[in-house]
Amino acid sequence: MATLTCPGCGAAVSHDDLICFTCGTNLPRRGPVEEEAAPPTVMQEYLRPGETAAPAKTPATGPISPVVLRLAFPAGNVDVPAGTSLVLGRDPAESLVAAAFAGYENVSRRHATITVSDTGQATIRDEYSTNGTFVNDDRVLPGTDVRITDGDRVRLAADVAADVSLPRQGFSANGHASTG
Repeated sequence: MATLTCPGCGAAVSHDDLICFTCGTNLPRRGPVEEEAAPPTVMQEYLRPGETAAPAKTPATGPISPVVLRLAFPAGNVDVPAGTSLVLGRDPAESLVAAAFAGYENVSRRHATITVSDTGQATIRDEYSTNGTFVNDDRVLPGTDVRITDGDRVRLAADVAADVSLPRQGFSANGHASTG
């Protein structure tokens, strides 16, 4: 299968991804015809692969987890890297993945927020949606963060469900790399 690139930044993306995890651009659903890659920007030319603009600084709280939460929705996968949050909903002004919910009128414009901490712990919060957010068929109280883990099932409204994949390999309960 051919390598796909983000139209916003040129980073490699998976065919099933709905957003680019490098720049956050919504990815169009692609057909079998491959589009030409956009020419690199001045910054991309300046920073060749493997180079950085400045030496990386280690945060005082410890290393950021490489964990990425994946929600497998019928319309495609939504990945949320550690240290970020993502609004799920139909409004493109509110949600980077609004295209995944465009056909579901029962999903609110700003339905729920998924947050993955630097240590890889994930939560979902219902944003006072009309038809509710559910984790393993239990309703999430509006405005309340509920922890989600690998193997859970998240549902927005009555029929938009996703399986949660949250790998924990190589990290202990406190978020530090385990040595063996």
